[in-house]
Amino acid sequence: MARSLNQVTLMGNLTRDPDLRETPSGQKVTSFSLALNRSYKDSNGEWQEATDFVDIVCWGPLAERVDQYLSKGRRCLVQGRLQSRNWEQDGQKRSKVEVLAADVTFLDSRNNNDESTPTTDLEPTVVPIEETKKTTKKTKMTVDDIGDEPIDLDDIPF
Repeated sequence: MARSLNQVTLMGNLTRDPDLRETPSGQKVTSFSLALNRSYKDSNGEWQEATDFVDIVCWGPLAERVDQYLSKGRRCLVQGRLQSRNWEQDGQKRSKVEVLAADVTFLDSRNNNDESTPTTDLEPTVVPIEETKKTTKKTKMTVDDIGDEPIDLDDIPF
């Protein structure tokens, strides 16, 4: 049998707060949904906006971190794989395709870029390109040539 590839990378906004639960065996599991915005041209050549919604599932320590740091409206990058589930509810067979997350990267601060709240390494702040163009001032920077001398890593201040 030939091998397959099942790899997904999505970036979007949470449509609801994560829902942290615990299985009877004590495993932590969190689920949430991402809204993925896209633009396309319709049959008349007009640009249209559309949103797709994808359910995400996280297990273990990742489930706990997602529940702690993410909330409705926050942006994140999810990497994982597609999985399908089947179950019966009220006598009806149901099925669902969702993303089983292997990694979730938090893309904005906890308070929607509120400058009064410092961010941590777990929460890199992303500024939209439009805002960067408006607020960025060009400054001149001078770099001194240090020659061919080796750099002592202990001399670097960060």
